[in-house]
Amino acid sequence: MAGYPPPGSGYPYGAPPNPYGAAPPPSAPYGPAGGKPPKEGKGQGAGYYQYQTPPPLPTGPYGSPFAGLVQSAFPPGTDPNVVACFQAADRDGSGFIDDKELQQVLSSYNQSFSIRTVHLLMYLFTNTNVRKIGPKEFTSVFYSLQNWRAIFERFDRDRSSKIDASELREALLSIGFAVSPVVLDLLVSKFDKSGGKNKAIEYDNFIECCLTVKGLTEKFKEKDTMYTGSATLTYESFMLTVLPFLVA
Repeated sequence: MAGYPPPGSGYPYGAPPNPYGAAPPPSAPYGPAGGKPPKEGKGQGAGYYQYQTPPPLPTGPYGSPFAGLVQSAFPPGTDPNVVACFQAADRDGSGFIDDKELQQVLSSYNQSFSIRTVHLLMYLFTNTNVRKIGPKEFTSVFYSLQNWRAIFERFDRDRSSKIDASELREALLSIGFAVSPVVLDLLVSKFDKSGGKNKAIEYDNFIECCLTVKGLTEKFKEKDTMYTGSATLTYESFMLTVLPFLVA
C-alpha cells in the first residue's frame, strides 16, 4: 500500500478528511452584483477565503474522452457575477465557452493560466476532451479555483509565491493524498517552471499538479474498490486513464 495512507492514519485513501463540499452558498463574500467575480482567495474586508476542500470531480465509467458535452444550466443560487462573467465570454450565445474564452475569463481577474492548465480543468470538470464547458461546469471551475487558491496560500508559509516539496506534501495530505518521496520529487521536477532548479511550484502549476494527482487517483480508485492500493486495469482502461492528462 505504499503511496497511500494506511488505514486509520487519518487520511483515508483517495479522500479528504472532510467530504468534498458543494459550491459555497449564495451568502459567500462576493462583490456587488454587476461587477466582476472577486479575485481568487480574496474577500471584501477580509483576508483569504476560508479554506475548503475543492469540490469533487465528475466520475463515471471509462469511455471516449471525446464524447459530447451535455447542455447544462447554472446551479440554483449561483452568484450573479459568475453568471454575468460566463455570459460575457459566451459571445455567440451557444451556452458554451471554449478553452481560449475560459483562459481569457480567468486571466481577466486572476493571474495568468497556461492553456494546458485550462485544458486540464475542462477535462476534469466535463470528463471529455471537447474543450468546451457550460454554465454548470464553469461554476464548478470558478469555485474550485477559489479553494485551490486558499490551499496554496495556506501552505505557502514563507509567502514566496511558490510551494516547495515539503509544502506540497502537506498540501496533498490536507486533501487526502499521500504520495511517496519518489513521486513527490517527480511532481516537483515536472511542475517546476525552472526545470527543477528552484525545486518549487508556482500557483498555476500547483493547480495542474494537484489536479493531476487528484484526477489520476480518483480514476484509479474506480478500479481499486477494496482500497488496497493495487488494481487490475486493461490496456484500454490504462490508456484512457493516463492519456488525457498527458495531452491536456
